[in-house]
Amino acid sequence: MAAEVVENDGRPTAPPADVREISSPATVSGPPMATRYNSPSLSRKPLLLSIEHPNVVSSANKAAANFNSNNNSNSNSNNDSRTPNFLTPLGSPIRRAIKMTRLDPQDAWLPITESRNGNALYAAFHTLCAGIGIQALVLPVAFTILGWTWGIISLTVAFVWQLYTFWILTNLHESNDNGIRYSRFLQLFNATFGERMGKIFALFPILYLSGGTCVALIVVGGSTTKLFYQIVCGGHGCTAKPLTTVEWYLVFTCAAVLLSQLPNLNSIAGVSLVGAATAIGYCTFMWCVSVTEGRLTGVSYERVKPNSNTEWFFGILNALGIVAFAFRGHNVTLEIQATMPSSEKKPSRVPMWRGIRGAYFIVALCLFPTAIAGYWAYGNKIPENGGMLTAIYAFHGRDTSQTILGLITVFVIINALSSFQIYGMPMFDDIESKFTTRMKRPCPWWLRVIIRAMFGYGCFFVAVAIPFLGSLAGLIGGIAVPVTFAYPCLMWIKIKKPERFNFMWWLNWGLGISGILLTILLVAAGIYIVIDTGVEVSFFKPH
Repeated sequence: MAAEVVENDGRPTAPPADVREISSPATVSGPPMATRYNSPSLSRKPLLLSIEHPNVVSSANKAAANFNSNNNSNSNSNNDSRTPNFLTPLGSPIRRAIKMTRLDPQDAWLPITESRNGNALYAAFHTLCAGIGIQALVLPVAFTILGWTWGIISLTVAFVWQLYTFWILTNLHESNDNGIRYSRFLQLFNATFGERMGKIFALFPILYLSGGTCVALIVVGGSTTKLFYQIVCGGHGCTAKPLTTVEWYLVFTCAAVLLSQLPNLNSIAGVSLVGAATAIGYCTFMWCVSVTEGRLTGVSYERVKPNSNTEWFFGILNALGIVAFAFRGHNVTLEIQATMPSSEKKPSRVPMWRGIRGAYFIVALCLFPTAIAGYWAYGNKIPENGGMLTAIYAFHGRDTSQTILGLITVFVIINALSSFQIYGMPMFDDIESKFTTRMKRPCPWWLRVIIRAMFGYGCFFVAVAIPFLGSLAGLIGGIAVPVTFAYPCLMWIKIKKPERFNFMWWLNWGLGISGILLTILLVAAGIYIVIDTGVEVSFFKPH
């Protein structure tokens, strides 16, 4: 076991030369919490220093060859020896005596896992920041097609469904069988279904949910920054030549890149807290303003009647897609949990689930009032493009305090900046892992700065070069739906192997298949909408 090589996320790792096998059946006690399980703290020093040595494999083989003599001498001479920091037991006492939690030593060098000092509050901050976004403001548009009853039912079912898949992911993060912590969604998917299946079915959705979201945040943040400038200047312009839309995108991108220099996921907990607070703020302001101003004159709640059954069917699917897209963050759930310490008595799933429960209680207090109050106030007059944000300025721009309007836009900008950090972190982690795998050492600070700047300005280039990407959001977003609604259920069946035909077996198969069918239907609806309405293809001409 001392010389065993473990595959973790496609990167082979070898244990250090000084690892000693624990004699069975002696019970191995975990290190005290002061040592922080799997935690390299903020020093960015590797857990396994031997990885830097070119002869690490040969050293490990020598350690295995000298196992008997070393083990006997150590067991007799050192009665108070403790398990090394990178080996922490999981599972039953018998399993603890023969198996250890095995880590990829490169995790100590990567931004997601280099600090494992997180807690339930940090998890709540990250989950809130990732879970509430501008997409929630479009929920009233779905109600114009679904109506009151089916709109509320669909929103409730989607909320419970995605909360259940959150619970699944938190419980699959740590494996009691092989002792591995799956710190990334793609890593868990590859371990469950194989790397080939991961490249086919999971790689693109994960990349889209990270990189694509960052591109969308630049568009939203830059446009809202331009709107804030117009509010402050009273619509007359503070300068003779105001900035163009592209220049406002660049202003937002520069701020996002500057903020992205924070080293790891734990270090942006304060940023996520600010992002969560501002998301709660603009959702609350919008539905409160809508209710305070009252319903519009001539508002109607009659469902929009399409011209044909085909249009009606795809309209329903489009509305369900809006509801499904309102829930996000599953692609960073395992990454957030990876920032926590864990032990047999205090597994990371406990504080993680506590943080998710608290966060989604607040998410429900934001999404449901926004959807219901927005539809009540505007009915079928709610703008399809922008939803509540557009409606506030279109219908109440003159009779609402400019301070309130300016505050809403500031909240949207700050939330977009904060969300950019948490959705960009998996991309930073993936890019840096290429360097650490090849060079066997952590990224120097100057290379990390270059990587994050290149990613940020790359997203800016895509936002400017392909401004019609938003028209394809329904089509591309449909491909990413299984990450939230299907893949966790299927992974649970594959890993946990519940008894056939019991409740958990039926539940996960039913939800998994339903999630795949929903994906197929949403992609079909996206294709239909693109064909029916067309796409205004214009490169390097953002509106």
